[in-house]
Amino acid sequence: MDGTLLDPDERVTPRAAAVVERLTAGGVGFVLVTGRPPRWIPPVVAQLGVATLAVCANGSVLYDAAEDRVLWANTLAPEVLARLAEAAAEALPGCRLAVERVDLASPFVAEPGYRHAWEDGDGIAAADRAELLAAPAVKLLIRDPRLSSDAMVAALRPVFGDEADLTFSYPRGLVEVSPAGVTKATGLAEVAQRHGVTAADVVAFGDMPNDLEMLRWAGHGVAMGNAHPALIEVADEVTATNAEDGLALVLERWF
Repeated sequence: MDGTLLDPDERVTPRAAAVVERLTAGGVGFVLVTGRPPRWIPPVVAQLGVATLAVCANGSVLYDAAEDRVLWANTLAPEVLARLAEAAAEALPGCRLAVERVDLASPFVAEPGYRHAWEDGDGIAAADRAELLAAPAVKLLIRDPRLSSDAMVAALRPVFGDEADLTFSYPRGLVEVSPAGVTKATGLAEVAQRHGVTAADVVAFGDMPNDLEMLRWAGHGVAMGNAHPALIEVADEVTATNAEDGLALVLERWF
């Protein structure tokens, strides 16, 4: 959603909303796929005017916006979180951790010193590291504003191995960690399978490395004009930026 459907002011433009309305009215499936948690979806759906399914937390959660209900979630178990936290501290001394959970009173919990990457992010429930890692989480966030997110991934990947999937959607010192094998591609693939849609019939849009696997999986992967170089390299097409209605420009060919 961010950097693709939403413009730089985090709004759905009238042009984008109109083309999405036309395609859904014609019976075409439209799925939001995002690193955002479920609780951040309703304001976007309100702008869009279409209550849709949303693959959230980089593929870890499927959320039904029409019913305001989580349909399924893949989680990192406490023992896995503990191993990942130890590895992160080894690779990036001084980094700070947070976790994203579902169906809990405090869905976002961070340890002291964690700096939220988004100014408009929701409130942070503070906890020491032991408490932070005590419950299953759909996403572990590793924050180190001293580094770029690319540099953090390079440092973390060797120590994480196959324990989890790691990516990012924010370039300045934030890595997002999901259960092993869970990506936006796997989340969207499960939705497509449930509706009898093959990858060849899917058009996917993205702008950051957490969209990489999804663009490779989809029959037609579209990188935004504002995309990270890794996406432009693998995309079937590069459209205009999110400030120039790049998503609508592509969809208007058919709808």
